[in-house]
Amino acid sequence: MTGIRAIVLDFDGLILDTETNEYHAYAETYRHYGAELPLEVWGNVIGTDMLSVFDPYEYLESLIGRAVDREQFRTMRRKRFDERMEQEALRPGVTDVLEQAKLLGLPIGLASSSGTDWITGYMDKYGIRGYFSVIRTRDHVAKVKPDPELYRQAVEQLGVKPGEALAFEDSPNGALAAYRAGLHCVIVPNSVTATLRFGEHSKRIDTMDGLRLDRLLAELQPRGL
Repeated sequence: MTGIRAIVLDFDGLILDTETNEYHAYAETYRHYGAELPLEVWGNVIGTDMLSVFDPYEYLESLIGRAVDREQFRTMRRKRFDERMEQEALRPGVTDVLEQAKLLGLPIGLASSSGTDWITGYMDKYGIRGYFSVIRTRDHVAKVKPDPELYRQAVEQLGVKPGEALAFEDSPNGALAAYRAGLHCVIVPNSVTATLRFGEHSKRIDTMDGLRLDRLLAELQPRGL
């Protein structure tokens, strides 16, 4: 019998792959200025608050040796990102996993380093907001991932112990936050995070498409109970 009583999902890159599109939007804008943005540099940004770990303008200026019109850069980057996101769908299997959790009677939470308006706007667009009984974003905490507070708040609001919850994450920063909070964590990397190095996690899968949630839960060993 599994001890999992709730699941908590990340959003960006896990439910909706904004992360791959964000990286490519920045990389394409860098190329406009004659520079490259290596994935190994960008990887530190994914899953956390970007400006706390990386300034994309200063890094670009260090590469090209001159100042950049930051408003022009933002406009170009945003245009590229929006164009990419127009074609984006939820990652495969996401809705099915949410449905399975609902049928299993598992409350569902969300823990994201992004802002509430960003998250709920996309949730409403794709019609999935109703699945989530708890939503915790950067607006609720002093520090975002890899700090564990987002996950600690989520499981507290869900009414379960950390070891009774399963997190789904796509990034090393997110997985570290879940692990530090005491949750089980299944990682589902996207095309950008797949090459990054992950720390402690319970299981790695390539996609949620075709996932049997009940079987996955049965595989997990108790943690911190």
